[in-house]
Amino acid sequence: MSPNPMVQTHLIGLHGWAGDSRAWQPWAALAEGRGWQFSSAERGYGRLEPQQPSWDPQATRRVVIGHSMGPHLLPAALWEQATDAVLLASFAAFVPPGREGRATQAALRAMDARLEAGEATALLREFFREAAAPQPPGALPPGPLEQGIGIEGLLRLRQDLDRLGHTTGLPHGFPSDARALIVEAEEDRIVQPSSRAALREALPAAEVWVLPGAGHCLLDPELPARVLGWINHDPC
Repeated sequence: MSPNPMVQTHLIGLHGWAGDSRAWQPWAALAEGRGWQFSSAERGYGRLEPQQPSWDPQATRRVVIGHSMGPHLLPAALWEQATDAVLLASFAAFVPPGREGRATQAALRAMDARLEAGEATALLREFFREAAAPQPPGALPPGPLEQGIGIEGLLRLRQDLDRLGHTTGLPHGFPSDARALIVEAEEDRIVQPSSRAALREALPAAEVWVLPGAGHCLLDPELPARVLGWINHDPC
């Protein structure tokens, strides 16, 4: 049975590390076409002002859609009010245990050192190439590099790299009764397979989609419509 169309639905989108809120424009247009509200968080890595949305107090369906690190950047007080969660190419703990985790931590430290050394542009270009693959980086939506990374944006990039290395489980405040969808990228070069598996284990009741041939940024033009259909319980 489909949800009552009179029930107000509010979606909050959260971009990941080194991204920005403009990536949600196709999602917002489709959501608004359904009569839903769409708000997007903005970390402010580039020239866009940082922004943390809040739930509409009239909304009875409150859906978090987060890419990669994005779900870990939403305050616990907002997570606690969510009714649904869509986790796109995300993770519980970004750093896996054991040897694989030590290599990941070393890579994060090396990235931070390059940011500190003034190599932000070169580093981010390399990161976006890996995040977009197997598609070319030109397929990515607009991002902070187009605007330039300022001092405050650089600080946030470094702070969030540190936070990335300390993620240990589901985002703080994640509601145990939330309906959840996990969307994985089959060709993800950013999130380790063991980290993806740990997220599935943390949310055993979640529905899981694996997108064949997709990279970390999930550059599938049909994905927003499919996810909004899942939110609305549309029949397949």
